[in-house]
Amino acid sequence: MKGHLSVGVIAIAIAAIIGGCSGGSSSSDPSATSGGASSASGPAAASSPSAASGASAASGASPASSPGGASAPATANPASGASSPTTSTPSASSPMDVTTYHNDIRRTAQQLAETRLTLANVNASTFGKLGFYSVDGAVDAQPLFLANVPVAGGTHNVLYVATEKASVYAFDADTGAVLWHVSTLGAGEVPSDDHGCDQTTPTIGITATPVIDRARGPNGAMYVVGMSKDSGGAYHQRLHAIDIATGGELFGGPAEITGSYPGTGSGSVNGVVPFTPGQYIERASLLLLNGVVYTAWSSHCDALPYTGWLIGYSADTLKQTGIVNVTPNGEMGGIWMGGAGLASDGTSIYFLDGNGTFDATINAQEMPIRNDFGNGFLKVTPGPTLALQVNDYFEPSNTVVESSQDLDLGSGGVLVLPDVTDINGNVQHLAIGGGKTRVLYVVNRDSMGKFDSNADHIYQPLYSTITGPVFTAPAFYNNTIYIGPAGDHLKALPVVNAMVATSASSQTTSPAGNWNFPGLAPVISANGNTNGIVWGVENTTPVAVLHAYNAGNLANELYNSNQAGTRDQFGNNKFISPTIANGKVYVGTKTGVMVFGLLGG
Repeated sequence: MKGHLSVGVIAIAIAAIIGGCSGGSSSSDPSATSGGASSASGPAAASSPSAASGASAASGASPASSPGGASAPATANPASGASSPTTSTPSASSPMDVTTYHNDIRRTAQQLAETRLTLANVNASTFGKLGFYSVDGAVDAQPLFLANVPVAGGTHNVLYVATEKASVYAFDADTGAVLWHVSTLGAGEVPSDDHGCDQTTPTIGITATPVIDRARGPNGAMYVVGMSKDSGGAYHQRLHAIDIATGGELFGGPAEITGSYPGTGSGSVNGVVPFTPGQYIERASLLLLNGVVYTAWSSHCDALPYTGWLIGYSADTLKQTGIVNVTPNGEMGGIWMGGAGLASDGTSIYFLDGNGTFDATINAQEMPIRNDFGNGFLKVTPGPTLALQVNDYFEPSNTVVESSQDLDLGSGGVLVLPDVTDINGNVQHLAIGGGKTRVLYVVNRDSMGKFDSNADHIYQPLYSTITGPVFTAPAFYNNTIYIGPAGDHLKALPVVNAMVATSASSQTTSPAGNWNFPGLAPVISANGNTNGIVWGVENTTPVAVLHAYNAGNLANELYNSNQAGTRDQFGNNKFISPTIANGKVYVGTKTGVMVFGLLGG
């Protein structure tokens, strides 16, 4: 189907309002060194971290205030169908760009081009809330940022925000003006209902963090998955390619997400498992890898029938390039990872899937005989024709028991480490992830460990390093892993001689107790090798808390949004990662984006 974007290009008018809190949590817990850049560079990515300073900001002005609190953006009557993108040359990328979840495809969460926020000025006296950018629904996806984008005859730093009402907004990141606002709904459609599941409620529109490629299309393209329900009650999942300057549809989109896979698993018909759009939610953030946009799929509160899917689409044509089901002859095994992104080293894709069928009987190649990989740490390497299959994996020795008790590995995200050198001078290719069992698994990406019911054959298991379940993704900075489990503290784990420390070099003491569900998803800002700050949002009710810590010593809290009384407070939203760019910190809420930065301009 074509022309599903309704576009309203907005005159440059202030729509962000200082003041006002927003939103609340939609669900509860389902289970109980000095700053510096890494010495190894990441792979080519949708947004590659860089130590170089970014381009200068537009104006840095605070959003205007208005009596009565935050108001919705003024939106022109949207035209039916997408506006045609203007023909031009895509604008150059900037080191400060945030074009994908946690900044790069390794998911390091490093913003290394932050020149304004420092260890000295991030405190309650000089840093705080600047404004609030109102939108029409919950912001579950991480906001994205591009510097110096030509829009409507001017050049702007742009913040892109997606909502569960199936909207995408382009804000001037410095003033809060709405540059454009589009809907991914088709004619007569509404966002999906929540399917009786309180994980994403009351509506489901755009849940997964989109991904941007500034070099594609006439101006650059943003890839977004939107869910909807039509007037006949049918559900749709569609991949949109949106022009970053106009909001118009690109490449003949959107593409209806469909598919099937050979198997006798949950929901199968005559030996084929169909992808049924209404049974799934795209929670894991999108990955753009070598010209292909990869999507991953989970369920609504484990409501059967469902299985685990990874589906790729050409970034140029939106045609499907590959599809794999990771539990084709079983059930469950959804890929959600607390909203974290599919991770990559530039060649392969790494992710954790949820509780589900695993075939404990393996063949001569140590692969499960029925190709069911539920509750695993999986590696998929696209082939020469972009076909997809699981090439390697790790399963805990007690994986079947874990799945039966909903102690799935797939609740947390994956971090792909830059290359590290061991004590013998050998370069190791590592990745780390963990889930509900309070165990962190460090895998060798070249030989992940596979399955043995008697023992775990893995590069390095960390059985007692954390004391709470993982529902977020780790971050990496200055050869240190940062992780914030629920029911535990945010911890710094140095990587020395290609081994991860089994105990933290530092950990937070504020809050005094342990983190609430879902824990904290750490994000780092730094100016190359200086001024490393770890940021994260504490999910408390009704007021969430933004925290900032010295990356070299997490016991040194620089700032939190409760320190100035009610001045900086805002409503909570689970699973959110802040976005840091150009001296500002952007935090998604249930009704918009809170903007923090240096007070007084």
